[in-house]
Amino acid sequence: MGLTMEPDASTQSAATPVAESAPRRSRLGWLRLPFLHRNRPPKPDPGEMSLTAHLIELRNRFFISIFSLLPGTVIGYIFSDQLIGILKAPLPTKDALITLSLTEPFMIHLQVALTVGFILAMPVILYQLWRYISPGLSDRERAAARPWVPAALLFFAVGVCVAYFILPYATGFLYGFQTKDVHLLLTAENYFGFVTMLFLAFGLVMEFPIILVLLSKVGIVSSALLRRSRRKAILGIVIISNLITPGADFVSPAVMGVTLYGLYEISIVMIRMGGK
Repeated sequence: MGLTMEPDASTQSAATPVAESAPRRSRLGWLRLPFLHRNRPPKPDPGEMSLTAHLIELRNRFFISIFSLLPGTVIGYIFSDQLIGILKAPLPTKDALITLSLTEPFMIHLQVALTVGFILAMPVILYQLWRYISPGLSDRERAAARPWVPAALLFFAVGVCVAYFILPYATGFLYGFQTKDVHLLLTAENYFGFVTMLFLAFGLVMEFPIILVLLSKVGIVSSALLRRSRRKAILGIVIISNLITPGADFVSPAVMGVTLYGLYEISIVMIRMGGK
């Protein structure tokens, strides 16, 4: 009589190979959105990007810069009454500014708010500009230019402060041309348009030394070249100062010209200190 023995459980487990456990599927797999996937394809090299890709990149940076104006504009509109009082203070008269249309008071508040929004959004705008142009630079050029990006914001703020400092002298000079037969009837639109252009002009002009320094870093200009070109630079500064400053007063372009020439000389010193 034959006996059949059941195989021992330990023997069976040793003889039978253990199947590899299948990888566990994450319970949150449905949350893995395409734009958050860590295995996204690498961004194409800027040298290999087509013209259309460059234009799309420029459009995206532009819209981000535009949307960055919104928070500062809202803040500027909330405090627009106080800001209008501060901007009107340099006038040599305490008379109220007049408006000539029903919508002009609202537009003045909006203009002041947009100016504040632009000033507060400058860090974002400069960052987006840097992100657009930096991929096209070499490692050496990026390393040389990177410290000057935050400096551009500081220079812009200094330019706005200089514009506010000269505002009483510019308005006082223009008010001095009134006579008993010629009386100035200043509207709010005219005055705040003048102030906005003055602030933006001085703020952007203060970026002048940064542009020269960056051009020297890539080998386009040198301190010796700038020293040899002083006469041409002075002529260009006089022309630019009269073109970009609003109004017909003598003070604004004079201060602008002196500021530009001082920045030109500072740029020469900075470039020479950098070994160029």
